[in-house]
Amino acid sequence: MPIDHYENFPVASVLLPRRLHRPVTAIYAFARSADDIADEGDASADARLAQLDTYRAELDAIEQQRPSGLALFERLGASIREHALPLQPFRDLLDAFSQDVVKQRYTDLCELLDYCRRSANPVGALMLHLYRAATPENLRQSDCICTALQLINFWQDIAIDWRKPRVYLPQDDLARFGVTESWIAEGRTDDRWRALMQFEVDRARRLMFEGAPLGRTLPGRIGLELRMVVAGGLRILEKIERVDFDVFARRPVLTARDWPLLSFRALFGTVASRGVSQIGPNG
Repeated sequence: MPIDHYENFPVASVLLPRRLHRPVTAIYAFARSADDIADEGDASADARLAQLDTYRAELDAIEQQRPSGLALFERLGASIREHALPLQPFRDLLDAFSQDVVKQRYTDLCELLDYCRRSANPVGALMLHLYRAATPENLRQSDCICTALQLINFWQDIAIDWRKPRVYLPQDDLARFGVTESWIAEGRTDDRWRALMQFEVDRARRLMFEGAPLGRTLPGRIGLELRMVVAGGLRILEKIERVDFDVFARRPVLTARDWPLLSFRALFGTVASRGVSQIGPNG
């Protein structure tokens, strides 16, 4: 997947039309810098939240057509006005980043999906608005893809998130499979851990399949770009399974050797319809 630090964001892709380079770069800079405020450095929680509040104030200024003294928001405001982008996705992202500052555990899938609704889905929605393809059904399928990508990122980064310290595995899923957080702390991969992770991988895969037809609905570059993203996400799930769910010893990632396979799947592959269902609380 054409992804940099801010996960699930197709930045600087060779498939991106030149006319969209500027707005995509502006959106990426906003998301990347706000994500860094929430995650990087050693600032206190209060300081992080205050910085994110300054971003909210800048969005208010854009909405009220007031100038900004910050280059990042001058560029973002110009792109928002030029492409008539909605402001709510940007506000949703800030809400998710603020939540990361103060919330480290998720009780159940409903809580986790609500976080994904704000942390991942806005990116896909903004891309659809840029391509003038933000129909209700397209947005629904985009949400499925973006949430699946966020879940996949959680499952490949379990060890990394533990050090922050965050656990995105729903607490009721841990209990269901008889796993505690000590498994994560110790990097333990026994039968119970593998059963839990297979459950989570299958859930993410079903959700990805739910949204994948969007890659065939959208024409040209955006469709191919999306099919590459879907293929990349599914490939990560395959790699998690291939290491027998030991995401502690080696983080499953895409490498240069994966690109020919991803390209083939994006160009010629089809999405299986079996096992596809809307994901709900019991997922």
